[in-house]
Amino acid sequence: IMWSNFFVQQDEDGRIGVAGRRTHKMSDSEEGKIKLAFFVAIIGVTLTVLGMGTEFWVELAQSKNFSGNQTCQMAHYGLWKGCIRTLWVADIDPERTSCGPAELPGETNCTYFKFFTSGENAVIFKKTTNKKLNLAAAILALFSLTMMVMGSICIGMSLSKGVPFFLKPASFCFILSGVLVLLSILIFHQSVLALLSSDHSIPLHHELSWSVACVGSAGAILIFGGFLFIILSLPFSPWQKCLPHKNSAT
Repeated sequence: IMWSNFFVQQDEDGRIGVAGRRTHKMSDSEEGKIKLAFFVAIIGVTLTVLGMGTEFWVELAQSKNFSGNQTCQMAHYGLWKGCIRTLWVADIDPERTSCGPAELPGETNCTYFKFFTSGENAVIFKKTTNKKLNLAAAILALFSLTMMVMGSICIGMSLSKGVPFFLKPASFCFILSGVLVLLSILIFHQSVLALLSSDHSIPLHHELSWSVACVGSAGAILIFGGFLFIILSLPFSPWQKCLPHKNSAT
């Protein structure tokens, strides 16, 4: 009997309430605002998935004249996979001192990291990765995707039931997912610095690539979308019913 007070009940007028209370049912205008905020969040989710699935988080480039021949090598990798590219020096901008960029035509050799299987570190230009940092970045990224799915489920339930009760849990999920995405980028950058400091025999130029910009933008959009859901949930907060109205009888 005690737990029955928490069940969501529907009255004859179609309005849903908890523990016998009648809850405000969303109007078409309010539902439209929620859908618009959800669209913003979905943009963040899409950018996150796009960025996480690529291997262009960072580019590591040797000097274009390091080999002393007509080719040079550079590497680029992401959370799951790394690639070594061999480029023609003649195709590189004369003003550029390092090999690259990765978009130039050349031979590519890509392999998946073994952090998640055998636990081996990867070796890139005699430099060794720090698998703990790489694993931490990948796990945070996966956890952020889980929070995005949970937030989307909450919004779907809110729209299907016509009640704003699930907006606050959704806002928490999207804000947390955005924070986790940004933390994943931060830890990934630390893993790159650890890689570079593991060996100094081959000087490398490094720069974060477009995938990081994509995922970073996604994190900011997710946090913004989460705050939008908080704002939209405020008019429906139960405590507002307890506030005295200005035009109440004296």
